Amino acid sequence: MSRLPGVYTAKKKDGTVYYRASLTYRTKHISLGSYEKETQAHDAYLLAGHILNDPLIDISRFSSDSVLLFEKWVCLINFRDNGIYFANPIYIRPAFFYYYLSPTHFFIFDRDDLFYYANHKISCRGGHYFVADYGMQLNIMNRYGIKNYAVLNKDYRFINGNTNDYRYENIEILNSYHGVSSFYRKGKLSYKAKIHVKGNYTIGVYDTETEAAIAYNKAIDCLIKGGVNKAYTPNYMEGMSPAAYADLYASIKISPKIEHYLSE
Repeated sequence: MSRLPGVYTAKKKDGTVYYRASLTYRTKHISLGSYEKETQAHDAYLLAGHILNDPLIDISRFSSDSVLLFEKWVCLINFRDNGIYFANPIYIRPAFFYYYLSPTHFFIFDRDDLFYYANHKISCRGGHYFVADYGMQLNIMNRYGIKNYAVLNKDYRFINGNTNDYRYENIEILNSYHGVSSFYRKGKLSYKAKIHVKGNYTIGVYDTETEAAIAYNKAIDCLIKGGVNKAYTPNYMEGMSPAAYADLYASIKISPKIEHYLSE
């Protein structure tokens, strides 16, 4: 153990010595990170203690040259203010919580999602945010009924305009299925089904979203039967029995343009 408080020596597999910092607060033992220098680890210990004992220090006080990582900074402040320690950078509010990615970039979630995000770390790749779940990378939007192919303000929207606010009351799903879009015709909400072959083909206009989604599936079947080699994704009709699906599938009419395409 180091002679400096809160610092412990450790060795890598190659024998290199490094230093770990930790402290205990409200009976909770908190690891603060690993450092190459003993003095850095001690500084982390001192800073953590300062954060935990000074209620005036908030997340906005974080600096990029801090000896503590930003995630740890958030974890400590939340523990100080709310009495709960999370390994992920979460700060709890009465009816919701923040999940911080940086001091100026954070998501807002309902308290109902607290357990999930306390145990699932959000990562970013290619502008998409995901969590690792059962060995898979799941886009966080999928949790809220937003498909990977969905287009903002066409298939879904954030009611208050904040695209980082994932509270359920703030998310409105406009279109739930592949190839389906909604629009008003003569004051009535209708649903248009389209499919792309060598261009966009309108399959038809329907009274319900379900009919439009099944029409899209029927168009896929027609195209594949006609020799079109393209990996279309059919719509999954959750909660519909096979018999009900078959009846609706048989009754739905699709545009003759699809059949004409097959004969070209």
